[in-house]
Amino acid sequence: MAALDIRQIPVLKDNFVYLAREPASGAVAVVDPAVVEPVLEEAQRLGWKITHILNTHHHGDHVGGNLEIKAATGCTIVGPGHDSARIPGIDIEVRDGDSFALGYANAEVFFVPGHTSGHIAYWFKDSAALFCGDTLFSIGCGRLFEGTAQQMWTSLSRLKALPPQTQIYCAHEYTESNIRFALSVDAGNAALQRRAAEVRSLRAVGKYTVPSLMSDERAANPFLRADAPELAAAVGMAGRDPVDVFAEVRRRKDVF
Repeated sequence: MAALDIRQIPVLKDNFVYLAREPASGAVAVVDPAVVEPVLEEAQRLGWKITHILNTHHHGDHVGGNLEIKAATGCTIVGPGHDSARIPGIDIEVRDGDSFALGYANAEVFFVPGHTSGHIAYWFKDSAALFCGDTLFSIGCGRLFEGTAQQMWTSLSRLKALPPQTQIYCAHEYTESNIRFALSVDAGNAALQRRAAEVRSLRAVGKYTVPSLMSDERAANPFLRADAPELAAAVGMAGRDPVDVFAEVRRRKDVF
């Protein structure tokens, strides 16, 4: 089975929308369309017919293009059954543990609340591709708008258990600012220092830092390291429960 062909579309200030095509069937999904025109233009340029929209959560910069893209293409909208009332035009509701088929490519659905109460992620195992919306960022995670620290730590723990070669297709280019914060709480982390240098080099020539690798995030992302004794000690919480450490790191990021 061929891997998904994934294209990244930068929109708004720092959002990414993704087009994912399953080559054997020609099925094409738009992941979290914030807007309409750049998505339709890129699909037309590629000669791809949009068949689906995959939404991770209800925020406007993830579902803002749903209805117009559906009207233009006749596509099917897939989104979280946990939050279907807030997903414009939803046709198919998916929940934790469900499998969704995009042509011949299957995605496992994870319920990952924390940023919102109904957030989900789509993991295409055979393509090593994770579409995680605003739950996990490169060297960061989403704010806890509707969930608790316990929920978000549980969600992140599920995602970081995915294979190390998993490509993380998150929805924002936040990595530079995330690294500035991460260095304030985990400055002794050599993996974080290496990632910081890499990100500086990429951004200096206008390249994106997303997708990132799960192996790199495990090593350098402080929000995935709340169970690491050295990070707990660095924030003055040696021996504390990882949920408490995560909550403290998230609190610091919120006011950074």
